[in-house]
Amino acid sequence: MFGVEILAGGSTNSRVLFDLGARFAPALTLGNQWWRLLTPIFLHVGFMHLFVNMATLWYLGRITEQAFGHWRFLVIYLVSGITGNFAGLLFGSANAVAAGASTSLFGLFGAFLMVGDVFRDRPDIAAMTRSVLAVVVINLVFDLFQGNIDIAGHVGGLVGGFLIAGVVGVPLIGDISVARRLLMAGLLVATPLILAFVYGGNLL
Repeated sequence: MFGVEILAGGSTNSRVLFDLGARFAPALTLGNQWWRLLTPIFLHVGFMHLFVNMATLWYLGRITEQAFGHWRFLVIYLVSGITGNFAGLLFGSANAVAAGASTSLFGLFGAFLMVGDVFRDRPDIAAMTRSVLAVVVINLVFDLFQGNIDIAGHVGGLVGGFLIAGVVGVPLIGDISVARRLLMAGLLVATPLILAFVYGGNLL
């Protein structure tokens, strides 16, 4: 997709990004182009944006895929991207053309935090969770000082990753109770609906 961006006129060209599916609030809400909650995770703005996200995916993605398995990893990645872009839609700039895989990447962090929460009694997992939490906090603090960072999208992806990871489970590590899975599934569905009801007027 980055190659397509280049051939279409440049990866920093807002029109090119829009045409290829970047998130843009008016197109989503007024144009009913809700697929733009998914497609931005496959686009990037400039080579460094692509490089940093793909380097993170190469490291974090392999670990996550090994822990959760192929299809669970895919579900976590895609759902996190959607929840992150939905949060960015509600709380981000209405006129911004946004793209990038970071919503999904924060979802992978969220998945590991879920594992740490459910299996907190295991010392090895507790140590891993502390490391992941430190990385998340550092990234979010860094976001606060960057004017062009979609911090709402990052937080939305993080929460979405936490919840969907609890829904799909992580059988290679241990069992998650049915009650906990149902609770997380309910929160995953209900939270966006509540936020849309409370804050959706900001989009109009």
